[in-house]
Amino acid sequence: MDDLRKNEIFEAEITGYSSEGNGVCRINGRAVFVPRTIVGEVWQVRIVKVTSSAVWGKTVEPVKLSDERQSPDCDYCLRCGGCTLRHMSYAEELRFKLGRLNDALRHIGHQTVQAEEIIGSDKQERYRNKGIYTVRNVTGEVKSGFFAPRTHELVAVKSCQIQNETADKAAAAVLDFLRKNSIDAYDEKTRKGSVRNVFVRCAVNTADRVCCIVTAKGFGDKTAALVEHLRTACPELTGIVLNVNKTAGNTVLAGDFYTLWGRDTVCDSLGGIEYEISPQAFYQINPPQAEKLYAKAVEYADCTEQSTVLDLYCGAGTISLFLAKHAGYVIGAEIIPEAIENAKRNARRNGIENAEFICADAALAAERFLEDGIRPETVVVDPPRKGMDEEAIRTVCKMGPDKVVYVSCNPSTLARDITMFNSHGYKLQNATALDMFPRTSHVEAVVLMTQE
Repeated sequence: MDDLRKNEIFEAEITGYSSEGNGVCRINGRAVFVPRTIVGEVWQVRIVKVTSSAVWGKTVEPVKLSDERQSPDCDYCLRCGGCTLRHMSYAEELRFKLGRLNDALRHIGHQTVQAEEIIGSDKQERYRNKGIYTVRNVTGEVKSGFFAPRTHELVAVKSCQIQNETADKAAAAVLDFLRKNSIDAYDEKTRKGSVRNVFVRCAVNTADRVCCIVTAKGFGDKTAALVEHLRTACPELTGIVLNVNKTAGNTVLAGDFYTLWGRDTVCDSLGGIEYEISPQAFYQINPPQAEKLYAKAVEYADCTEQSTVLDLYCGAGTISLFLAKHAGYVIGAEIIPEAIENAKRNARRNGIENAEFICADAALAAERFLEDGIRPETVVVDPPRKGMDEEAIRTVCKMGPDKVVYVSCNPSTLARDITMFNSHGYKLQNATALDMFPRTSHVEAVVLMTQE
């Protein structure tokens, strides 16, 4: 194996993808990651970084291009790090994502079961119901946008093609107010300044639109003027919320919340069930796809009127209430108090009486149910990207459910966690991929495990 050196140029064929969607070729026996390339293409590749664990390359000239290649139709995607797959067709994007899940199951989880399908999104643009815009001072002017990959360098964005139009409009209105009133953005290094983020959540099946402005110290006597400005500039809004977040670090929503006008929640519906969602509560980014995802989870759970189902990481009760239409009784657990309050109100709103919700960490909730002698036929989990805590997995398995349905937004941690379930006697039976985040490298999955 010959060493590779920076700035050397080689001709190479792209033969695979990394988990982030970068093309992969082999040069002198080493895997080289080449961004924005497609399997089957041949490029002249310049080596730009060589380490003991990875080699990165950059395209110089194409030798052979794929029929799946398309010109990126966004002015920011090459810099903001969000839509990393805009150079490929949607069909190729789905092939990559299905392969990403199966690669993780095979190489990390050591599973023989593979996902045979990926459920694509009917909408690939303007599908996000939640926009989080970072506000910073850039060359003396307040701007909003998103951080460049692996940096805190702001890429100023006037319009994002995967965000709801109202989110773009509300962020622009906040910026306009800040400039007109000489209000500074927050500086994370000096911890001076005011506005940190603009957080906008938009319902899909109702007209609800809530803008939450995240600040370090509020607006004082300019608060009323802010409300008037936003209502005039963005009349679609149904609520304006102030979040005073004085914490250090990158957490967007923390601290105290104040409803400045209208309602602080949005109401939306999925599968005939109405949901009320506060800014802090988890709610799937792409609701039409979430409906397909939850339908698959219900299919895998295969509940009956006699079934007891435990739903860990239940958020605002979205999956729980879907399950309640098929199961005898559903218990949801979530660590965020506001989300649990949303879940309880959502159950009452829909007249669902066979579901209850408790505020607790997943591992502690599972331990509590075990101590109370609750033996659910099915456990459904939908953890954050980091996956499940080992103690939570162990306790779930001690309860001895017939089925575990795992919903995941991270194939790597999903595959890792499946191996831990394997060690407790659970076997992977089925897996389905689903595209919740078109034009990005992320992929959602739902799998079914049963006792061996």
